[in-house]
Amino acid sequence: MEATFWLCLMAATYSYFWYPLLLLALPARKCRADAQSTPVRKVAVIIAARNEAAKIVAKLDNTLVLERGELDLDLIVASDASDDATDSIVLGYADRGIRLSRSPVRRGKEHAQGLAVTSTDADVIVFTDAGTILPADALAHVVAAFDDPEVGAVSSIDRFLSADGTLQGEGAYVRYEMWLRDLETRFHSLVGLSGSFFAARRSVCAHWDDRVQSDFGTALSCAQLGLRAVSDRRLVGYYKDIADSRKEYQRKVRTIVRGMNSLKIRAEVLNIARYGRFSFEVFSHKVMRWVTPGFLLGTLAVSIVLMVRHPVFRIWVALQLAFYLAPAVARIIPGLRRIGPLRLGIYFVEVNLAILHAAALVFAGRTILTWEPSKR
Repeated sequence: MEATFWLCLMAATYSYFWYPLLLLALPARKCRADAQSTPVRKVAVIIAARNEAAKIVAKLDNTLVLERGELDLDLIVASDASDDATDSIVLGYADRGIRLSRSPVRRGKEHAQGLAVTSTDADVIVFTDAGTILPADALAHVVAAFDDPEVGAVSSIDRFLSADGTLQGEGAYVRYEMWLRDLETRFHSLVGLSGSFFAARRSVCAHWDDRVQSDFGTALSCAQLGLRAVSDRRLVGYYKDIADSRKEYQRKVRTIVRGMNSLKIRAEVLNIARYGRFSFEVFSHKVMRWVTPGFLLGTLAVSIVLMVRHPVFRIWVALQLAFYLAPAVARIIPGLRRIGPLRLGIYFVEVNLAILHAAALVFAGRTILTWEPSKR
């Protein structure tokens, strides 16, 4: 039973703690000396939109002031059958070089993006959301990332804005995720990109699958083509935090359901004999993170059994119960969320609750293709 306890504890902490340590200890990837880069001459910017009338003007104006240098730009709004004023607003920008790609029926973000992809012949395609603001020099950094011929896709980092537009400080969890992306880039490749702002070569998008999350599917497609998805801290996407924090939990569940179903569809990437380092990363970052709640519950169950014979496990049980009840207590005492370590612990518990919720939906055969953008 004691061995089971330690096994559960090690497995529960693997994805968040032991996996990054392994990435630090293992040797970095080796660059191919004979690789030749192809110049990027044309870039498409695809803006995913679903009923974004309140934000689309600001996004289009922001897109038009992006520095293009000598690039040929193709600016496209991919509308997922918007039924508000979004499409008519976009059509009003036609004389300024922005065109509308509209899905006639609502089939989800990836379906709308896929239609836009097939309508362009750009060398590199930038994917961004209507609520994400890009710096003026964003395209220059995108193009620079593809100077490395082994790079198939590049991801931005996310920066949050408060309601008044001021930049918020990065939380511990965001800093951790950005650090983990740096480690994965060094070791081999990202297993997921920032869905609000990333870019990919046209070859990576050639076999677009609208059943798979675009940010996750693009990383998988890179691996299948022998390319890498990387993080570049020069690429920054700014967007406002979700206005209703209760909606954040629903967003997490939706994202995890789609991620689990995406990996079911593209499960071949777990074949380590074929995909090597990338399979190790997907297993460690995705699969082991999704099974973490089960190992946490296993740790608690074994602790309860062991505390009868070993008093020290009574402390373990008390600590675990206090940890898991923290989100409920924080609803009664909201000020607890302002305490850094407690806020991080509460977030961790909420993420694992969302994983359990999402897993139940997936086992029940639930799929989620359509989306409503979060109110920010």
